[in-house]
Amino acid sequence: NKLLIVGCGLIGSSILKKVCKKKIAKKIFVFEKSKKNQRILKRFKLKFELIKKMDKKISECDFIVICAPLSEYKKIFLACNKYTKKNVLITDVGSAKRDTITKINRIKRKDINWISSHPIAGSEVSGPLNGNENLFLNKWSVIIKQKKTQIKEMKKILKFWKLLGSKTVTMDAVQHDKIFAITSHLPHLIAYNLILTATNFKISNKDNVLRFSAGGLRDFSRIAASNEIMWRDIFFNNKSNMLKVIDLFIKNLKIFKQDIKLNRKNLETKLKNLK
Repeated sequence: NKLLIVGCGLIGSSILKKVCKKKIAKKIFVFEKSKKNQRILKRFKLKFELIKKMDKKISECDFIVICAPLSEYKKIFLACNKYTKKNVLITDVGSAKRDTITKINRIKRKDINWISSHPIAGSEVSGPLNGNENLFLNKWSVIIKQKKTQIKEMKKILKFWKLLGSKTVTMDAVQHDKIFAITSHLPHLIAYNLILTATNFKISNKDNVLRFSAGGLRDFSRIAASNEIMWRDIFFNNKSNMLKVIDLFIKNLKIFKQDIKLNRKNLETKLKNLK
């Protein structure tokens, strides 16, 4: 009946637009801290109520979608503990799961049903101006299954993401974090490091290398333009997996370095085999 979206950047505003279009909820509330984003949201010709505090107003809601940075989860759940109704259903869109779920389960009220989600539909752009009602269309949404997850509530979460246009899959938090450490989190870290390296090169060589960047570097600079708060939180909350894949990446980079230095044939064979 009543849906609350907490945080209305790219993902939150995209959910808002699709939910309004498909009339998924009878009433929609949005909590957004940023005054700039509040002004943008008010220009949307959509039927929702903007709330400025996580207080008694949220006690009306049956379903809550958290679209805020991982570092905000504790504050959000403490507010939910205080104000939400019994058996409220909560999901989120965070990109790191195991440590986050462990921390929140320690403080979460027991009658709050939280089933974590991760829509694989992000972008280097952020903010509600970039919200797109078709952002989730034919994209995967990963739903995290915990030991005490109720089948009835799981079906509601799966249905929600399907209504937004997503394909859905379930997995546990450990499996999720391992997979996305290598498929998403490490590539973003590499992008940040490559732009840092190009910037250092520019300073030391006094050349405007970024001006002449070819497609490869441009693609990395686009990725490195992603929201820094979000990615700081992801790296820290998937720390153990990140450290492992970084070590593996460094190991392979050192081998490439040796091949470039000493072994032309090895390098050619390796490049060919990686096609």
